Amino acid sequence: MAVKQPTRRRSRLSQVLAGILVNSVYEMQNYPIVLLNTVVSPLSILVVIVFVSRGTLFGVGIEGGFIMAMFSAGMGLSTDLSHLKNDFKLQEMIVSSPTNWLTYMIGLSLSEIVYVTPALVVLTILAYFGLSLTLAGVLEFVAVLLMVFIASSSIGFTLSTFSSDIVQSFAFSRLLSTFFSTIPPVYYPITFIPLPFRYLAYLSPTTYAAELAQGIGGYLSLSLTTVIIDWIVLVAVTIALFMLAKTKARWREV
Repeated sequence: MAVKQPTRRRSRLSQVLAGILVNSVYEMQNYPIVLLNTVVSPLSILVVIVFVSRGTLFGVGIEGGFIMAMFSAGMGLSTDLSHLKNDFKLQEMIVSSPTNWLTYMIGLSLSEIVYVTPALVVLTILAYFGLSLTLAGVLEFVAVLLMVFIASSSIGFTLSTFSSDIVQSFAFSRLLSTFFSTIPPVYYPITFIPLPFRYLAYLSPTTYAAELAQGIGGYLSLSLTTVIIDWIVLVAVTIALFMLAKTKARWREV
């Protein structure tokens, strides 16, 4: 048994690496235009926000760019897995192999991180000049981004198993990305929204992520109670979406 355990771990690691190679490295090498797309999406809104606010929301916009990049990366699973499942019948082969759903999801999720690496690099450079974060603040911000990514990856994975065509997946992905990373106060403080409508923003989990990020950056003054509530909601939603992917995704019904 002591020999089999490391073997299983190496096997799972090789499966994860295979997912990264198939879904991101191959396409990035053969279709470099995909790199431009991942950079333009979060930065385009940042540029607009900076110009409209005359630079006052530069830091908030950088944080919003990170959140949008991570959310879009997770949602990218919806279209990529739909393509692999419906056009290449990959899911049928994975189901019949020793690979389980979680290894498959992790491998393809990490491949989406590879996709958005150019955007993350640019945002990190901008953050170096535009944000003043302590080490504890950086770690908390990374934890917020991780929650956003796991939540969106769970949504993307679940939707991909129900999708019958990549066009359908594109529609869902774009719609959800708009509702979760563009309309909510991700690139601007929630205080900019008039109070009667502010409560609607809290229907989106990215609002809680953005509020925490803006508090970390010093752009919002949050009470300890608000910080605790934001973390509870963000973690609870992330766990709920992950469990939804585990129990409701049509993994073997292909």
